[in-house]
Amino acid sequence: MSRIAARFAALRAEGRTALVPFVTAGDPGPDITVPLMHAMVEAGADMLELGVPFSDPMAEGPVIQAACERALVFGTSLHDVLDMVREFRSRDADTPVVVMGYLNPIEVTGYETFATAASEAGVDGVITVDIPPEEAEEYVAALKGHGLDPIFLVSPTSDEARMRTICAMAGGFVYYVSFKGVTGASHLDVSAVATKVEALRAVSSLPVGVGFGIKDAESARAVSAVGDAVIVGSAVVKRVAQHAGEPEKIAPAVCELLGEMRRAMDAARG
Repeated sequence: MSRIAARFAALRAEGRTALVPFVTAGDPGPDITVPLMHAMVEAGADMLELGVPFSDPMAEGPVIQAACERALVFGTSLHDVLDMVREFRSRDADTPVVVMGYLNPIEVTGYETFATAASEAGVDGVITVDIPPEEAEEYVAALKGHGLDPIFLVSPTSDEARMRTICAMAGGFVYYVSFKGVTGASHLDVSAVATKVEALRAVSSLPVGVGFGIKDAESARAVSAVGDAVIVGSAVVKRVAQHAGEPEKIAPAVCELLGEMRRAMDAARG
């Protein structure tokens, strides 16, 4: 059983929802990321999503775009991100780590080479925002061949046929984008999310993670009642940005937010 599957199974047995924070690797400096990953786990994160800095992050709003720019100042590359995961694994063998990014750096590296390196580093799943399932057969085969879960996005506009196509290719969990738009927006309609999550569960047995628009304890609590995972990106990255000039304050600020979310989510589950 993969680390992702094992974590969801354990949480299901406890009646809890996964809390999955996102940070951009190398933001605001290369030495910040691994200590922050450990701190987030201690604060209640069940799984970590680590963004690969990219020059054209088309799915991201201004907050994560700026994080990519800060990380790229240091030349943070895909290989650097895998090195960070490897370093994290030296102390934490259990927490699932999902790498999120765009296809170009992976294509340059080569599917097999990337999958081998990611698996050896301790990555568990990969979100590649800009590859549609119709073009992903070779890529998905490389990931699955090395024990990596290919995680795909489903949007509010995805109909049943499209959801079936996506879920047939996916592993680990399905990432439901809670609204039409980019990361960091705030128009979260939990009732609409609940309807779509139920539709996804009708076509797939994979857990459903919900992201985009979750910014505080209240929105995390609301989404935890309908999804299997609450994915928090821009709200976390905002706190990183606020303290970019005083890096020692980053982990406490991020962990304060995650602690509030974790407590609210657990209270909602009773």
